[in-house]
Amino acid sequence: MDLWSVDWHAVAVLGIAALTFWLFASERLPVQTSGLLAVLALMLVFGIFPYETGEKQLGSEVFLAGFGHTALITICCLMVLGRGLVTTGALEPFARALARLWNFAPQLAFLAMLIFCMSVSGIMNNTPLIVLMMPVLLSVAARTGTKASNTLLPMNFAGLIGGMATTIGTSTNLLVVGIAANLGVPSFGLFDFTRIVAIAALVALPYLWLVAPRLLPKRETGLKSASPLAFDAVLDIRRGSYADGRELRVVLKRAGSLRILKVLRAGTELMRLPTQQFQAGDRLMVADTAEQLREHAAVLGAALRSTAPRDPGDPAAQKLSQVLVTQESEFTGTPTGVARFVSEHRLAVIGVHRPGREGALDPATALLKPGDVLLVQGPEERVDQLKSAAGVLVLDASLSLPHSRRAPIALLIMGCVVAIAATKMLPMVLAAALGVAFMLLTGCLRWQEATDALSSNVIMIVVASLALGEALNATGTIAAAGAGLAAAGGYLHPVVILAMLMLFMAIVTNFVSNNAAAIIGTPVAVAMAATLGVDPRPFVLAVLFGCNLSFATPMGYQTNLLVMAAAGYRFNDFVRAGLPLLVLMWVTLTYLLADQYVMF
Repeated sequence: MDLWSVDWHAVAVLGIAALTFWLFASERLPVQTSGLLAVLALMLVFGIFPYETGEKQLGSEVFLAGFGHTALITICCLMVLGRGLVTTGALEPFARALARLWNFAPQLAFLAMLIFCMSVSGIMNNTPLIVLMMPVLLSVAARTGTKASNTLLPMNFAGLIGGMATTIGTSTNLLVVGIAANLGVPSFGLFDFTRIVAIAALVALPYLWLVAPRLLPKRETGLKSASPLAFDAVLDIRRGSYADGRELRVVLKRAGSLRILKVLRAGTELMRLPTQQFQAGDRLMVADTAEQLREHAAVLGAALRSTAPRDPGDPAAQKLSQVLVTQESEFTGTPTGVARFVSEHRLAVIGVHRPGREGALDPATALLKPGDVLLVQGPEERVDQLKSAAGVLVLDASLSLPHSRRAPIALLIMGCVVAIAATKMLPMVLAAALGVAFMLLTGCLRWQEATDALSSNVIMIVVASLALGEALNATGTIAAAGAGLAAAGGYLHPVVILAMLMLFMAIVTNFVSNNAAAIIGTPVAVAMAATLGVDPRPFVLAVLFGCNLSFATPMGYQTNLLVMAAAGYRFNDFVRAGLPLLVLMWVTLTYLLADQYVMF
């Protein structure tokens, strides 16, 4: 089939795919909502107008099959197993040993930490691993007087590289392998491409150990203060206070470093002229650190507005903390996210910090995104409870690592799952499901913790991508695209096409989600290889590796946002340290792929 022979069904599917990709990339809607809309759109089109192929009829029910797909079940089981390792503190002894080693040989400890992250992330999701290691590095930086900004980003990159090494390293790997298997590509074993990644990791390790830390700025992470970040907050001018009736220039002179972003009066924004006179009831949208915000409120006699719970707790036992919102959080992408956080955790929200934000944010109404940091206030015991909650990470030097007597059991269960899958005694999905069952039966996890481990974002992305892949394949769109690309590359060597494919996916994945990039690349890679008459496996792996080369931007991967907020990185820091790593890995992986599959 060529591009000129596709029918209106194919055009409709292309339109749905393009719109879905745009929604995933723009984040105009929550990812879960975008995925659900994609599935519903396909069900409506093919439910009302069934598509007849030479083999079967494509109706609406086909697009619900993703909810029971092997790839999705495996991903869900692995998320639960990863939560079991985190909840029991199974890796805590290794983390503490690294922390002790740091006191005697910091460079050796740094190298050991990089190797540890690379190794573990092959069988454990990157996010809980980074969450585990962050407090260790932050605490080491606080005790030794060093800068965590020199170690957090290389540690994060090491985890991303290690996640490429197995089919279960990331949800993206499982998604690529699952889509490829649906398209007839021979299935990959757990460690089929580990050798390639291990060699590439050895090439990248000296860069991460010796070069990357020198490319990164030595920024304060603020562990010696309650909050190192500048938070957007709201000050209410009270009647009779110092600011009531005084001009802006007078208020700024008294407040010193106060940064006023907006002045609102009865919902209308006023111009920030030096002679603008404040009145009781005016709202000042400001940005500053937590300590400075409280100082400004006291000096001006203003009230620091907060979204508070019904039961704020003992006023004398209040504590300020900064809480990072992770990719797994259910508070993102909805206007009621802050209110739900306050209601669920009974902590007041005073301010919000967003890396690279444009315009002032009102903490009460801000649409939360992964990577946002909330300035919260409440009793210390509630903050401590928050440290074990799903979807958030408390960023302070006192963060304790969990450890329980069931940690060895959790490690044994995870080791058995990997061993069974690696030896192919049982399929990966069955081995993972048995692992979850044993985690629950042995008490390593409670049912609530298991369900909290499931990410609705990942689930809906996988379901939507499988549905779109089925529609694109059945209507011949993928075959047409592959034929077109293969014809365009007819004068190029397959190795050059392989390199271009991986580079394209690497560029895409640094600006949209890895899974969204996989939706585009995997079917096209399979079709391209079929048209060229070559083995499709290196092309599938080129997509898989490319989708994991998310080093060059903060939005490339969710853990990039975690370390960005914790260490105060800027966009340019990712470009400065991540872009050379991306090029190094791209060149190395392309050569190794071509060599393994004898393409030279």
